[in-house]
Amino acid sequence: MEVELSDAENVNAGAAATRGRRLPAWLRVSLPQTRVFSHTRELLRALRLHTVCESARCPNHWECWDRGTATFMICGDRCTRACRFCAVTKARPLPLDPEEPQRVAEAVRMMRLKHVVITSVARDDLADGGAEHFAKTIKAVRSVNLEVVVEVLTPDFNDDDRALEIVFNARPDIFNHNLETVRRLTPSVRSRATYDRSLSVLRKARQRLPANCRTKSGLMLGLGEEMDEVLESFRDLRAVGCEILTLGQYLQATGGCLPVAEYVRPEMFDELGKRALAMGFAYVASAPRVRSSYRADCLAGVETGG
Repeated sequence: MEVELSDAENVNAGAAATRGRRLPAWLRVSLPQTRVFSHTRELLRALRLHTVCESARCPNHWECWDRGTATFMICGDRCTRACRFCAVTKARPLPLDPEEPQRVAEAVRMMRLKHVVITSVARDDLADGGAEHFAKTIKAVRSVNLEVVVEVLTPDFNDDDRALEIVFNARPDIFNHNLETVRRLTPSVRSRATYDRSLSVLRKARQRLPANCRTKSGLMLGLGEEMDEVLESFRDLRAVGCEILTLGQYLQATGGCLPVAEYVRPEMFDELGKRALAMGFAYVASAPRVRSSYRADCLAGVETGG
């Protein structure tokens, strides 16, 4: 069944705030109802795990779950920041669940994943920003599968060296921290974050992680950025050693999020992808429905089992 994202209110498809407004054809999605999708949903609920797929109202979660993949969101489902692009709940977080890392590992084992993406809400209430919880989750996942590729998508940890070192020492295979948008728009899009701080986090990751660990970042388009600003962000990311880049269309997830300034055509995503590769990125995913962890296994050259 093909529907418009704006009609998919009951499935958290990621564009409820555009309800009643016809989206471009390239942003319509199919909603599968397969055994794999149902099994993935039931497993995640049985293990009481949060996913960015649901919490952030990602438009791709139907496709990803149908493939037996998911992006696990640790440290709870309440964020201490209020970024204006994000649908994750903004509220006082609950204490960390000490059993959560093992439940993530159990999901990885049961789903037979070869590539796992672990992200989190921002936890500015914690001294280490949740860094130790990331490390424990990586360790737990590797305890059930030494060969699994572990990708982390982290907050900025306020660029705290001690917190970052905890995550680096856990040796993720891919370290992802999203720049999100161009320099000019950062203050109006991101909460308690800065453009240069994110670049600093990525620079430290490249400097301190082994050479075989990839660094990765992503940008949303359609927030009002100009082409030259996007290309400037590409150059800034390459200057700090970022190797993998994702580019996708921003969609307004709730009425409280920023409105979409522009629906960027697929041809422009293709052109920007070519420009990024020409600048030296090793891997680029550039298309309207791309998100930072969308088909991350394929982008890293590892197919997912399931």
